[in-house]
Amino acid sequence: MLRHIFKIFLFSILVSIGFSGCSKKAGDSARQNEVVVYTYDSFCGEWGPGAAIAKKFTEKTGLKVTYVDCGDGVEVLSRAALEKGNVQADVILGLDNNLAKKAAEQDILEAYKPAGSEAISEELKKALGSKNLLTPFDYAPFAIVFDTKADVPAPKSLDDLTKPVYAKKIILMNPRTSTPGLGFAAWTCAVKGEKVLDYWKALKPNILTMAPGWSAGYGLFTNGEAPLVCSYTTSAAYHYEYDKTDRYQALIFDDGHILQVEGAGLAKNAPNKKGAQSFLDFLISEDAQNELPLTQWMLPANKNVKLPQSYIDGTPSPKKLLSYDTEKANVAIEQIMAVLGE
Repeated sequence: MLRHIFKIFLFSILVSIGFSGCSKKAGDSARQNEVVVYTYDSFCGEWGPGAAIAKKFTEKTGLKVTYVDCGDGVEVLSRAALEKGNVQADVILGLDNNLAKKAAEQDILEAYKPAGSEAISEELKKALGSKNLLTPFDYAPFAIVFDTKADVPAPKSLDDLTKPVYAKKIILMNPRTSTPGLGFAAWTCAVKGEKVLDYWKALKPNILTMAPGWSAGYGLFTNGEAPLVCSYTTSAAYHYEYDKTDRYQALIFDDGHILQVEGAGLAKNAPNKKGAQSFLDFLISEDAQNELPLTQWMLPANKNVKLPQSYIDGTPSPKKLLSYDTEKANVAIEQIMAVLGE
């Protein structure tokens, strides 16, 4: 989700300084001393956890990390699939439980079980499949985040979001490019089932925009463009931590919520397979996972990591988590986008 900090623009390139920031192109010099990680903007951007994790990894192993900013999670998968014949990445980071099956079908990952994975719950591992193609590194339930200073009441359900009072007051993300966008669509599928297209027809007048990714969408929200945005239950913790306010609330719906589990995997035919394995080992270690709560704003997958007080104060727990068929949800995406005229 993770995930994350609040900027409208997407980060494309950060200059390498020992550890590397985002890069549009994976270099091929001294390849065995470099680990190339395909990921999304908010992970490797200025405010994300990528830089700190890379710095620690370099200090521990001597290997340089180069992040390649692919945009958002769906775009990470698309780019890796396009390059199957000429693999540039060593690690694919940011594919979630809604993309895991597609990633397996695209044959872009090689099975690897990182050292220390016993610290990750079996439930999280199961969400990403049983073949060790993806290892969980963070997770959180999707939620609608509400600006309590808005002149509209807080919705209490997905159905409430279709009410006329919320006309042009909801910011969503495009499910074709964004894992939060895909996650919200899957959430509506989990709740509405066969009536999901009717739901989206009713919701359409209330959508201000479908942002290309989480960073852009949440940035519009915090800039006051609309009082409601699709995000995570953990998003409110950011505002508790840094803004010292409970103005922005993650709403808990009686409908239930779905969980996003984000994973990272070893790219098949990776140019630096050994380095990639070392990075995956490190990514789920306590040393790396401790960086996630206050930068990624997601729950760390390693169960031994202690959460900051802002999470305890600001992160509500859903009354129930929904199970759903990810394949059916993915099939419904194009139908939903057709309803929206996209």
